[in-house]
Amino acid sequence: MTAATESPSEVVARLRATFRTGRTRSLDWRTGQLTRLRDLLTESGDELADALHADLGKSRGESYRSEIDFTVREIDHTLERLAGWLEPEPAPVPAVLAGASAQTVQDPLGVVLVIAPWNYPVQLLLAPVAGALAAGNTVVAKPSELAPATSAAVARLVPRYLDTDAVAVVEGAVPETTALLAERFDHIFYTGNGTVGRIVMAAAAKHLTPVTLELGGKSPAFVDRGTDLRTVASRLVSGKFLNAGQTCVAPDYVLTDRETAPALTKALAEAVEERFGTDPSTSAEYGRIVNERHFDRLVRLLDSGRTVTGGVHDRGTKYIAPTVLADVSPNAPVMAEEIFGPVLPVLTVDGLDAAIGFINDRDKPLALYAFTTDPEVRERLLTETSSGGVGMGLPLAHLTVSDLPFGGVGESGMGNYHGRYSLETFSHRKAVLDTPLG
Repeated sequence: MTAATESPSEVVARLRATFRTGRTRSLDWRTGQLTRLRDLLTESGDELADALHADLGKSRGESYRSEIDFTVREIDHTLERLAGWLEPEPAPVPAVLAGASAQTVQDPLGVVLVIAPWNYPVQLLLAPVAGALAAGNTVVAKPSELAPATSAAVARLVPRYLDTDAVAVVEGAVPETTALLAERFDHIFYTGNGTVGRIVMAAAAKHLTPVTLELGGKSPAFVDRGTDLRTVASRLVSGKFLNAGQTCVAPDYVLTDRETAPALTKALAEAVEERFGTDPSTSAEYGRIVNERHFDRLVRLLDSGRTVTGGVHDRGTKYIAPTVLADVSPNAPVMAEEIFGPVLPVLTVDGLDAAIGFINDRDKPLALYAFTTDPEVRERLLTETSSGGVGMGLPLAHLTVSDLPFGGVGESGMGNYHGRYSLETFSHRKAVLDTPLG
């Protein structure tokens, strides 16, 4: 039987039976599966890139940089260090237990469910899967139905490369996901929005299943006065309009002072033209909106301020030009929800105190970005705000550092992964005390 013909309960039962044999615990099995997953990405990268272009209009270069090669680097980082990470860690014992020894070991959890989103449907499915395999688990992988070409490609490729008794891909939409969530897993890893995150958490609670929720939020960027606005604008445009703005850690809005705002918005418009040309619809490096529903949602946000650049859109091709809005009110529609598209509002505040207050009055974001050369400003933003991660001077790049944990806080999620943090997420740190009998 394959995952396509089995019921969710049959899939989970089969993978649990495999886990109970103990074969997924060995270092050889783990590294073998990681190596095969790497082979999948390198040997079938073009097939995945074609699927990503079909679903999101991603260029081949962007598909490799942000999805395929990204995941390969994560696997390589893990393969190089996994044996050391799995070494038991000794712990001191009190004098009353003289002669005993103590240590902690990383224990696999069992059967893991990974539910991926549509915006980075390769990276955000297979990077968590890699972490779960590194930890010695079996895995059910649920790709997003909103990226159907990529979902189909992954479902074809995974059984060719990975242990089919330990890894299953289950395609489908809400009914299939609901059926999976009714099963008992040992960990659920979900990437997506807070609304579905609550559904996942409620379903997991019925089995006391731990969850990792990688959610989104309105990630702010603070631009201090006196910064090099040409550099700032170039980096904001690169981070914001990657994948047509459909990135969970994209800068969602910009805060700056009234004196800086006019020059900054001008620099942003120039950076858009420099990166995508005078007509971004003809740029091979600029993607498309995933579907008409999201297109319509984003178009409704375009009147939230004065258009500095962009605003052009075409429903037939799901194209929305990279758009910068000025004179945006905190109560404008574009500020009511995570944008998740190519619209960048610029808001003005009366300095750093007001910016910190503005950020803290809202849900904790997945990321906070700051462009400043003032050490005091940097320190205050670090210590007086809360976010999943912080990028000083460059958006998105903290994701590429495998030794940094990636995750949210509050409304932007719970738990983290990447590198060793993936191993810890998908393992139980077991305490072991050995006391001699003689």
